[in-house]
Amino acid sequence: MDIKSRRFKAVDAILLILMILPLVCALVLQVLTSPPSEGISISGAKVFATVSFPLQDLIISEAQVNSWLLIVSLFFLCLYLAHGLSPKAQTKRQLLLEWAFNALENMVHSNMGERFLQFIPFIGAILVLSCFSSLLSLFGLFSPTSDLNVTAGWALVVFALITFYKFKCGPWGYVKSFADPVAVLAPMNLISEVATPVSMAFRHYGNILSGSIISVLIGTAFAGLSSLVLGWLPGILGEFPFLRIGVPAVLSLYFDVVSGVLQAYIFATLTMLYVSSAFNVDEFEARRARKARKKKTL
Repeated sequence: MDIKSRRFKAVDAILLILMILPLVCALVLQVLTSPPSEGISISGAKVFATVSFPLQDLIISEAQVNSWLLIVSLFFLCLYLAHGLSPKAQTKRQLLLEWAFNALENMVHSNMGERFLQFIPFIGAILVLSCFSSLLSLFGLFSPTSDLNVTAGWALVVFALITFYKFKCGPWGYVKSFADPVAVLAPMNLISEVATPVSMAFRHYGNILSGSIISVLIGTAFAGLSSLVLGWLPGILGEFPFLRIGVPAVLSLYFDVVSGVLQAYIFATLTMLYVSSAFNVDEFEARRARKARKKKTL
């Protein structure tokens, strides 16, 4: 092995270590800050610190810390996948990366059209961050998508994009959109405008949180059933939850993996549909033509 190959593998190893290190820190923090408990324990994100501000205190919670640690881990994962890129794919990771980009490009193109291809990085970031946030529960960590504050923050970003693209047709075009198709529906359209980020936030948060709660409840129920049915066994055999083996793992496979990936896909799809439908192409082109004519007359 030459020096160049050894250097390449050394950089790969460093990037992998830096990718895993934030998750290890999250696990250590979880162990150090979780008090011993008996029975069912279902609670929200732990609050690590509170910073005083004039209007409202800033709360540093477990959801925020896990989110930032996950972002750092994903950053080094991206560096690892992008390490050694070449015009012609020579590694399996580059082939995987090109396949993922093509799939993402087709997804954005089919849902938003040619005009919105610049949204590929944004939609990709939403998909990856949402998926891995939900998958953190597989390691016993608090999933950031189980906190309404996190999903509400994402929904507000999407709502800002929706409003921005509506304003590209002019302030009057934005106001006029509430009277579409008839002015009588303006109050309903206004309520629908506000309900968009609310529904996106609660849908994602509710599905992930409910899955975690159901897994905990069923796992605890099977542990109690095992003690009731097999408690007559001698010694440690009577205390071991035999009936709990397998069932929580299958439930976790669905609620944490399948449901988490599905909710990430739904959130990204709704983002694409809401943003693209907010942009009235005909109105935008007509407004630009009016501006061009007005500029010529001047």
